[in-house]
Amino acid sequence: MRKYYNKLIRDNIPKVINEDNKMCKTHTVESDEEFLKALKNKLSEECKEFLDTENVEELADILEVLKYLMKYYGYTEDDLFDVCDKKKEYSGGFEKRLILEYVEDGLDDEL
Repeated sequence: MRKYYNKLIRDNIPKVINEDNKMCKTHTVESDEEFLKALKNKLSEECKEFLDTENVEELADILEVLKYLMKYYGYTEDDLFDVCDKKKEYSGGFEKRLILEYVEDGLDDEL
């Protein structure tokens, strides 16, 4: 029985499939645009899998996809962590576990 995936996979997955006495067909993404689209789809897939399982392996998959997205856009890990640090300095982290319920306009008008 043939099952279709049409998704980005890690480089060694065909070998793993063959070692399981199964056959697969793959192709190489030729264009940058197609690769970017495949990476974004993979990120979405891995995020959903993590939300479903809360498994550290899915977090590792998310991180691996992020590494390739950074590389695609020309960012380094230092670039990413610098932005993280700046955002945390300005906006804070999530230590306080705050939920924003609402924002109300017009408070200055009443003064």
